[in-house]
Amino acid sequence: MAMKYKIIKVNEIEGLLDIFVSQNEDEIDGSKEKRNEVLIHGTPEGLKSLAKLIIKIAELNQEEVNDKYLPNGAREHYHLSPGIELSNSSVQVIVGRLDAKGTGEFYKRFIPK
Repeated sequence: MAMKYKIIKVNEIEGLLDIFVSQNEDEIDGSKEKRNEVLIHGTPEGLKSLAKLIIKIAELNQEEVNDKYLPNGAREHYHLSPGIELSNSSVQVIVGRLDAKGTGEFYKRFIPK
């Protein structure tokens, strides 16, 4: 079943979400190693709402979206903004597809696991 494409994408999250980057430093064998972690915390309603959004993006058939709204080579994505969908203490977040419409290609900086 094809999902109806939503052109205006704002206030997609219900409940409360806080998403931020934590910068940590560990000492391993005498040398310090810096790493970043993305922390996603929310109320049950907020986390379920984020999960629904991710599933919506995953299930969208990008090939069926009018080129006016999603041109070939583009990827479906949603912007989640502090003070709108996210807490004021959050960072701006973009949740989106890895595969591009029309080509299925991933962006160049992607390194598979």
